[in-house]
Amino acid sequence: MTRVVVLQSNYIPWKGYFDLIRDADVFCFYDDVQFTKNDWRNRNRIKTAQGTRWLSVPVGTDLNRLVCEVRMSDSRWQASHWESLKQAYSKQPYFRYYREFFEEIYRARQWSSLSELNQYLVRKISAELLGIKTRFDDSRNYQTEGRRLERLMGLLKQLQCSHYVSGPAAKDYIDAAEFEAAGIQLVWKDYSGYPVYEQPYPPFEHGVSILDLLFCVGPSAPQYIWGWRSPPSEI
Repeated sequence: MTRVVVLQSNYIPWKGYFDLIRDADVFCFYDDVQFTKNDWRNRNRIKTAQGTRWLSVPVGTDLNRLVCEVRMSDSRWQASHWESLKQAYSKQPYFRYYREFFEEIYRARQWSSLSELNQYLVRKISAELLGIKTRFDDSRNYQTEGRRLERLMGLLKQLQCSHYVSGPAAKDYIDAAEFEAAGIQLVWKDYSGYPVYEQPYPPFEHGVSILDLLFCVGPSAPQYIWGWRSPPSEI
């Protein structure tokens, strides 16, 4: 049995993204697809004293690109994002605990590709900060053709997928009959029920970057993503 998730890389994604990763045996980045404007690929939200704020990586306005083709020619955003994170979270209990980890990302490195940045962050946070054992892969390692669902099904077959785990937003375009015909069990992820934690600047907001949870609760973060479920969810 091989549980697979196929999803575009996101910038410092929310906790549900990592919950989905943990549900899979293989998480396959799907960055050779159309880049979409005003989406999670290049931005996410943090909590500030002035309310919820977007942190956006500047990538230009050209929509005729795949996610993996998006380049960043100006690195000044890195210092800006780091300053914003310090202002928002420096007084939180675990900011110093993770400071060196994120300073290396925002200050010691330069990123020219959005996909490279996103995938690095997701992989590092998953393995080193959340203890997730899921294996990562990339759709560019496989030969795929066709449009949308046809292309996805071809990729899943090459990944020897028995169970496909998907976020609920995909219900708008996924045809369950296609999965049944291919002998793949379709599993819908449920993001409800996440417990609240001591978060700065009320009211509480679930839909913010994973960095919010990490800076607030530290190594206990997995308890607030999947550890609270009893018994643990199984596919």
